Amino acid sequence: MLGIPLRGMIVIGVLGAAGLMYVANGGKQLGPEQLTGECRVTVTADILNVRSGPADTQPIVATVQRDAVVKAERTVQNGFRLLSDGRWVNDQFVTPTSDSDCA
Repeated sequence: MLGIPLRGMIVIGVLGAAGLMYVANGGKQLGPEQLTGECRVTVTADILNVRSGPADTQPIVATVQRDAVVKAERTVQNGFRLLSDGRWVNDQFVTPTSDSDCA
């Protein structure tokens, strides 16, 4: 076909697909986060206390406002979800975003 060997057509196709994936991802390299999904949660409480550990008795280290979206981990312990920065929030006051993987 057009004098291009089959192997050349396959290489062109693979490079074209990789280029389209790169552009579709906003020019960022695909990594494990994009492949496995990232856990992000939306705060549903007016003001959510962020604690140093997974219990109401742990010190409050910060607060987060309603509708804030924060990175989290899949770990839930004693009803508290671990955030990506190592702090904890009450899991009943956060909801996973529709495009995240918090399972």
